[in-house]
Order: sequence, then C-alpha cells, then structure tokens
Amino acid sequence: MFNQIRKRDGRIASFHEGKITDAIFKAAKAVGGEDRQMAMELTLRVLRLLKERYNGDIFSVEDVQDTVEKVLIESGHARTAKAYILYRHQRTRIRDAQSDLMDAVSEILRETNRENANVSNSPSAKVLQISEVASVNYYLNRMLPEDEANAHRDGDIYIHDLAWYGKTLTCLQIPLQRLLAQGFDNGHGYIRPPKSIKTAAALAAIILQSNQNDMHGGQSFAYFERDMVPYVQAEYRRQEADLRKAIARFEITVPEDKLIAMVRERVESETYQAMEGFIYNLNTMHSRAGAQVPFSSINFGTDTTWEGRLITRTFLQAYEKGLGKGEAPIFPNVCFKIRKGINYAPGDPNYDLFQLSMQVACKRLFPNFAFQDASFNRSYQQDNEEVAYMGCRTRVIGNVNGAEVTDGRGNLSFTSLNLPRIGLRAQGDLDAFWRMLDETIDLIIKQLLTRFDVQKNLRVCDFPFLMGQRLYVGSESLKLTDKIEPAIIHGTLSMGFIGLAECLVALTGHHHGQSPEAQALGLKIVSHMRDRMDEASQQYGLNFSLLATPAEGLSGKFTKKDRDRFGVIPGVTDRPWYTNSFHVPVEFQINAFAKIGLEGPYHKYCNAGHISYVELPSAPQHNMQAFETLIKAMYDADMGYAAVNFPVDICKQCGFNGVIDQESCPRCGHGAISRVRRITGYLSTLDNFNDAKKAEEANRATHCHQRECEELH
Repeated sequence: MFNQIRKRDGRIASFHEGKITDAIFKAAKAVGGEDRQMAMELTLRVLRLLKERYNGDIFSVEDVQDTVEKVLIESGHARTAKAYILYRHQRTRIRDAQSDLMDAVSEILRETNRENANVSNSPSAKVLQISEVASVNYYLNRMLPEDEANAHRDGDIYIHDLAWYGKTLTCLQIPLQRLLAQGFDNGHGYIRPPKSIKTAAALAAIILQSNQNDMHGGQSFAYFERDMVPYVQAEYRRQEADLRKAIARFEITVPEDKLIAMVRERVESETYQAMEGFIYNLNTMHSRAGAQVPFSSINFGTDTTWEGRLITRTFLQAYEKGLGKGEAPIFPNVCFKIRKGINYAPGDPNYDLFQLSMQVACKRLFPNFAFQDASFNRSYQQDNEEVAYMGCRTRVIGNVNGAEVTDGRGNLSFTSLNLPRIGLRAQGDLDAFWRMLDETIDLIIKQLLTRFDVQKNLRVCDFPFLMGQRLYVGSESLKLTDKIEPAIIHGTLSMGFIGLAECLVALTGHHHGQSPEAQALGLKIVSHMRDRMDEASQQYGLNFSLLATPAEGLSGKFTKKDRDRFGVIPGVTDRPWYTNSFHVPVEFQINAFAKIGLEGPYHKYCNAGHISYVELPSAPQHNMQAFETLIKAMYDADMGYAAVNFPVDICKQCGFNGVIDQESCPRCGHGAISRVRRITGYLSTLDNFNDAKKAEEANRATHCHQRECEELH
C-alpha cells in the first residue's frame, strides 16, 4: 500500500508495515496481551486511516505514531494505548538524549567546555569531558527519579558534579599527619614514612594527587604546618648529625651556639626548597585522567613552634616568589587561619606571619583568611581542633553522627536551588514565595537522600586510596568488599543557593545593598534555608548543611534558562550571570566596609561554606596598615572566610607583575600576558573563564572611594 516514509531527520526511507504491528504487539504485551492477530488487524486500520489522510503523499514517522494512538483509543484498547504512548515518550527521550550527547561531544572535540576554569584544552581533558557528558546523559535519563531529573533540566535546581553522581564523593580534609607517620600504598607498592622535609613535602603532593583520582572535588590539608613539624625535626637531627661528623672528621672546634646556628640555616634552606618543590608539584602534577592538577588547599598559621613557624614562613616566601618566571601559582588554595592570642595583634607569637601573609596576598591574591574566632567557629577550639576551609569555600565540622573534627571528613554532594526563579514566579507575593521555596527545598532534600542511597552502597574497593588507605573517618575497620556507609555518615549533604540579590529584586524591587528592608528579607530567607537543613539533619540522622554556592558554570546556566522563560527583567535577568550566593551584585557601587557589614551576617547561616571579597583596583602592597584594617573589619563582621581581590597581570616573558591595562608588557613589550583573577574562590587565568564569568569579571566595581583607594595604595 505504501512504499516510503519520512524519517525524523528528513531522510526518505522504505516503509515496513510490520514495524507498526511489532510496536502495537509490544505495547499489548506490556499490559498482559498475547493476541498478535489483533495487532495485525489494528495495523490494517492504521493503514486505512493513513491512506484517507495522506492520499498517496509521503507521511512521517510521527504521523504514523499519532495514527496508531488514535486507532488504539477509538478501538477500545485504552491500556494498550497508554503503554504505547509511554513507550513512545521513552524512545523520544532516548533519541533526544542521544542527539544532545552527540552535539555535546562534537562541541568538546572542537574545544573543551569551560565549566571549570582550571581544566585544560588537552586531548586527555577532551576525553574526560566526553565521558562526563555521557555520564550526565545516563544519570538524567536512566537513573534519577523523573521529578529530580526534570527539576535539574528545567533549571529549578542544579545537581553539581552530576557526571560523578553514582561513582564517588566530593571532597576531603586529608589526615596528612597519620599518612606520613604510618606510610601508605597508592597502588604500586608501600611508601614508607619520610625521613626528611623534602621527601615529606613530595609525598604530601603525591597524597593530594592520589586522592584526587578517587574523588571529583577538592583535596585539602587542615593543619599543614603542624603535620609537617616532625619532618622539620627529622631534618634538624639529620643536619646536626652530618655537621657534627664533619667537625669531628676535620678535628676542628666550633662553639655550640655557632653550630646550632649553622644547623638552623641548613634546615631553613632545606625547608624552603621543600616548600618550593611542593608548590611546583601542585601546579604541574596532573590527575583526573591528566586533565587537571589536584584541586588542592592548605590551611596554616596557628602553630607557634619553631618548626611550624618555619613551614608557614618558607611556604609563604616560596609562594610569593612564584614559579619559574615569576608566574603566579594557581594552586594550592592557601588559607591563613587568624586567631586572637596567636597571630591577630602585635605581641602575638605569630603576628609576624600574619604580616607576611598579607604581604604575599598583596602580590598573589592568596592567602585567603579563615577567622577562627567567628561565633560559629570559636566553639570548636578544643582538643587542638580548628575549623579549616578548602577549595572555593567548603567547611566541614559539625557532625550528628560522631566527633566534630575536621580531618578525615568532607562533603558528599551538593545541589543548588535557583533563588531568582522562585522570586520571579512569586510575582511579589511573599506567601507564594515561601511556599515555593519550601517545595523546592523538599525536592532538594529528597534528591540529596536519593544520591546518598547510591553513594552508601559503593564499596571500599571502589576507592582504593580514599577508603583503602583509611582516609575517611569511620573507614578504619572496613574490609575491601564492605559498603562505605559507616564512613560517609560523617560526611555532609549540602544545599546551595545562588542569586539572593536577584531574588530580592524580583520580590521587592531592590537588592540588599540598596535597601535595609531587602537586607532583612535576605537574612530571613537564608536563615530559613539553614533552619530547614538543621531540621533535615535531625529527621534523617545525616549532616545536612547550607552552602553559599560557588557559581562558576552554573551562574550563566540559570540566567539563560530564566531569561528564556521570563524575558529580560531589569536587575534580574538583564545580565549574563546571577550574583554569587549572598553577595552584593559585583557592579554595585559600595565602599568596602559597607559591603563587609552587609555580607558578614550571612556567614553564620552557611555552615557548609561561605566566602566574601573586597574588590580593589590594584594591589595595596604599599600600605599594609590599610590592608590589615580591611582584614580586621572582616574579622569584626563575624565572617568565617574572606579575601581581597585585585587584578594580577604577569608578563610571561620577563615576569613583570602588576596591572597591565594594555595588550603588551610595559617593561619588555612582549604580548603574552597572564591575567590571573579569582573566579569563585580559587584562581585561574581570565582566558579560561566561561563567557558569563568573563562578563561578570569585566563589570566588577571596586569597593573603595577615591580617598580610601589613595590610603590603600
């Protein structure tokens, strides 16, 4: 009767009526039918209707499927029709997913996407990203519950690191002290404890790299200088023994105080070289299929021993010097802990190290500053515990299932909600807003539990280093084939949020930098989200927490979806990005101390992590007193983690470092300029930013008036 049919891609192909019979019979079998003859009779009805409708013209696959549905319903086969419709919908989803996957692969083969500004454009990076796209496709279409998958696709929520959904966990504060003291096995044989500071530093880098291959997020040391102290001591003993042997061999007399000074000089030189090598390794030693260096962080600043102070000082000196031609080290993220009585004020034993940390920050943007005396951090100052940060801002300390410690714990996963969308949907109705906010939070809690149920059934053997070497609290007694649930109940499940400022504009017409009433509402929204996480912790016996989302790739994604849905809304969707978490919009003109005062109160609610910045036009390296005033204003505002931003431009040829407004170096005229900027808490070069973050960076206003800038510079 018919010879040809138009396929979905427009091609004309041979028509086979038997395929209609097969599809009808398959749908009938799905609801208990067994009559193929009936399927053949129904096929004839379909063919007659096609002939009446198209009268010899070529029809499409969709036309045939529409006709099959009509015939099944009109013939009284409603259950078979429903099964056919569901099957057709499923096949459409699979085809669309396959098409999206192929489009994404094609794009990656041209250039790696810029979801992560520290992933290169190398062949290994392309292969990794292709596998990630395939994984996302699989999880969205085959594994996630429909409501969770659709909410992610539509842009109501965002499931971070979805490519790694069922494979691993996010991040960890690595127990460096134990690994170095006991030795470890990273897969090719046992590594014995080091006997020198250089070896210890090299192994510390290898530990970060090894664990990065088991996880998709950040790797951090919470007590870097404290954990390295034994190896400075070992170095001291080695150098002293070598020097005394040399003195004895040459039969000379050296006063004891001079000998000690010589030993210390040698130890300081070895330690500096060890720290320099550590920094070099973390900027060159790739992991994650060779696509990225470990996403590493270190915390230090409060150890007051000679050895601990030496680690902190030499690391900062090496970091300030930079790489081979003076380039800025991108990793590790450096977190300097500030604590009264330790390093906060003149007379404190480590105040000089605080001064040095600010000097380095004025050149390299790092260190960031972690305030141990914040109201929400101070209570953990017991039994030598301190609160450490990692990566962009992550903080893990509270624990409903055991000891509230930092080492050996991390975030399991996090999912962010789109606050501006809820604000837009509410159309100024606060009752509707609170209802929709709670509905979205309910879905995120459900999604985090769904993912936890997948993660808890992974086994120790799936994590040869992370679990096999007992890095995670609670993994100590697990066997190779055991499930990891006893360990990961100590991790955190986090809900994040983005675009508080745009949400407030949608609700009130003003963001929190423009209106005290908007600020009050903003604090009410964020405190409510924190309350919901605390309630979930009690209800489910897991560590739910609230994160001030580091919006990198997500920033532009949410905005594009909302612009397509709601149009261009001034102050909300009229820019390519949404503002990071609870921050005041980057283009808003506000002085530094006012910004600090507005953002400080949000830190205590975001117990999964938070960060605030002050933006300066250039490095304030000639006025350290003013710089210190800024840092102490952050301390006084009850912030937990904060930093100061400014442009860092470096000539790749001669190493000139400063603000380079032109295309070439003012010193040597070379055109290769590395423009280092902070993207969401970590550093990268501007050319690796995605388009939304490039636009955001270009619109960043500085947070000092002319007089203040003159004082800072």
